[in-house]
Amino acid sequence: MAKNHGSSVKNDEKYEALRDEGMSKEKAARIANSKNPGKKGGKSQKYEERSKDDLYDKAKKVGIEGRSKMSKKELIKALRNH
Repeated sequence: MAKNHGSSVKNDEKYEALRDEGMSKEKAARIANSKNPGKKGGKSQKYEERSKDDLYDKAKKVGIEGRSKMSKKELIKALRNH
């Protein structure tokens, strides 16, 4: 049985599985709390297809520290692991 993470996590089992896979607490909680965590939207442009400026703006929006010194490749990695 999964540990109860309180009201901040709606699906404790999913949260623990994602944390075991190495996801950050924030990302695991965001996925575990979504209504359809197994479905992908597929509508967004891939990070590799976006400009560095677009990636920088996205990193700023989600609060990634040190983004101004990151390369495009580093921004992609940071966004995927956030």
